[in-house]
Amino acid sequence: MQTTDDDIAKGFALGDEACLAAAYRRWGSLVYSAASRALGDSEEAKDVAQQVFIGAWRGRAGFQPERGTLAGWLMGITRFKIADALDQRSRRRRDLQAVSAAKVEETLADEATPNRVVDQLMVREFLAQLSDSQRQVLEMTFFDDLTQAQIAERTGLPLGTVKTHARRGLIALKRRMEEVEGAAH
Repeated sequence: MQTTDDDIAKGFALGDEACLAAAYRRWGSLVYSAASRALGDSEEAKDVAQQVFIGAWRGRAGFQPERGTLAGWLMGITRFKIADALDQRSRRRRDLQAVSAAKVEETLADEATPNRVVDQLMVREFLAQLSDSQRQVLEMTFFDDLTQAQIAERTGLPLGTVKTHARRGLIALKRRMEEVEGAAH
């Protein structure tokens, strides 16, 4: 049975899961290709493509077949998801640079100062409060100096999961450090 783009779009808008599957088969590679070109990372592009179809399915009530094609609507969602991924990438990079800069400043400080010992103990305590996966990813990043792709390869975790653990772990560490600094003042 041949299903037209119009049939798929109408069924999709009505919540027909078979039409979701048909839409994915028909336009999934288009969404993935656009994300891959824009991001330059196949794993991140897979994540974006998945987010596009999940988001489209959840927001299908907003799709109006009479206003445009399903492919066009999916590509609009793709553009937003690519922009989100690029924003997340920038935030991760800034967070890693901030932690790296702090690590360099710490290295330059006098090795035997009492403040440095206290700081090291606090960081160890904060790391211990993270989930096992977040702690493992951050330790491999900063102590073993591994990239996220290397961590994914060594742990067997998907790259997107490694990135998420790193981001959430850094956010938790930052929040905890700000709490301690705020209490000290």
